[in-house]
Order: sequence, then structure tokens, then C-alpha cells
Amino acid sequence: MPTILITGTSSGIGRATARHFASKGWNVAATMRNPNDARDLAGDMLVLPLDVTVRESIDKAVADAVDVFGSLDVVVNNAGYAAIGALEAISADQIKQQFAVNVFGTMGVTQAVLPLFRRQGGGVIVNISSIVGRFTYPLGTVYDASKFAIEGFSEALRFELEAIGARIKIVEPGLIASDFGTRSMQFAHDPALRAYQPLVDAMRSMAAKFAEMAEPAEVVAEAVWCAATDGTETLRYPAGSAAHNALADRDTLDDLTFYAKTKDRFGL
Repeated sequence: MPTILITGTSSGIGRATARHFASKGWNVAATMRNPNDARDLAGDMLVLPLDVTVRESIDKAVADAVDVFGSLDVVVNNAGYAAIGALEAISADQIKQQFAVNVFGTMGVTQAVLPLFRRQGGGVIVNISSIVGRFTYPLGTVYDASKFAIEGFSEALRFELEAIGARIKIVEPGLIASDFGTRSMQFAHDPALRAYQPLVDAMRSMAAKFAEMAEPAEVVAEAVWCAATDGTETLRYPAGSAAHNALADRDTLDDLTFYAKTKDRFGL
């Protein structure tokens, strides 16, 4: 029976992915900072504490999963959140924390499992990016940069994983119904920075529209399933119709046209 380890399974995409793989008969190591957040998962899978910003926590979770299941076939780097706002309004500590979780956490988990994959001669790493890993939205300087970093990290790592018989995949969700706009988002705003107020107002006015367009987290879980099991060398997997449409625009439009279209969409 194959085994998957998933980070950030307390809610949203991570939880939907854990349940999806469990329903397919896989062994699932569902990890999160506080296992009490997902006691309902315990009957179907192994729930483990894991803080992706602490290397000792990463190493222990990986070791515990291997001790229970014997090996790992797939690792999904899903843990993350969004720091949104004008760059002037975001503190240096907030920027560091954004990259500590979204980028360095992903790198740390990946580093921890590479020796196992090398010994096994195979394995799949699935990194959860976003459509904003390929283009940007207003006030996304820090979060979008972290997802661009994941895209570059994954592309470069592809060469190394090929050398050890492993694969890497990038899943790019679009508008997904989850807790991303609440517990998984930090919005930084300083009313004194009046020049940015039109951007803030535009983002706030679009929030309700985005919520109406959001698709269930299960569409991402299905994309992760495809990425983990299709056996191909495909690198990127858009998740959801909004992702497919937006990325098609990005691929076909020149920079100025795409930028103008984004501004128009937000009424800027």
C-alpha cells in the first residue's frame, strides 16, 4: 500500500487532499502544527505534529511516518499562508515569516525526504504553488514572491530528482473555497499610506466576487492525485477552471496586455 505525507492538513486543501488519498486506500501521514486541529482525521490516517519552520520538527515527523509505514512514496508540501498588503505596510518580520513558512518550510521538508527517495530510487514531491506563482495580483508582493520562489525551486530541483529516479510536480490552485481568507491570510494595511488606498479598496471590493467564484478544495486534491499518480514527467498542474483560464491568458498575452487586463479587472 503506497504512503503519502502531507503538510498543513488542519483545514482546506491539505485536509481535502488527506481525505482524498485515504479514500483511495493509501496510507496517509497527515501533519500540522497542532494535531488537536484535526482529531476527526485520526481514525483514517496517522496524524502527526509538524512545524515546517522548525527542522527538528520536520525530521521527527518524517521519521515517525517512516517508522509506522516503512517508507514514503509521495510528499505534498502544502503548508502555507498569505501575507497581503502594500510592501511599505508589511514589516521585515512578516516578510521573513512568509518565506520561512512558504519557501524555507517547503525546502526543509524536501531536504528531509531526499535521502529516503535516493535510497529508494524513487518518490514524488508535490509542491502546492498558486496561479500567483506565475503572475501577480495587486498587494501580493510578498505572498506572490513566495510562490514564484516555489516555482523556480521546483523547476531547478527537477534536474536533481531525475538523477535519483524521483519526480517533482507543481500544483497551481486558482480560486478555492477554504479558510484562506481568514486564518491563512494576514492583511497588512496602514491608513496613513493614502497613496495605496485605491489598491486596498479594489482588493476588498473583489473579495466577495472571488468568494462567489471559488471552487471546492477537492478540485485541488484531485489535481494532487493526478500529479502523484499519473507517472508522467508533467511538471505543472493547474487546479480548477479559474486557474486554467487565468494561466491560459498569462501564456498567450504579452506583459503589457496582461497587466492592463489585470488592472481593468480590479477597476484600477
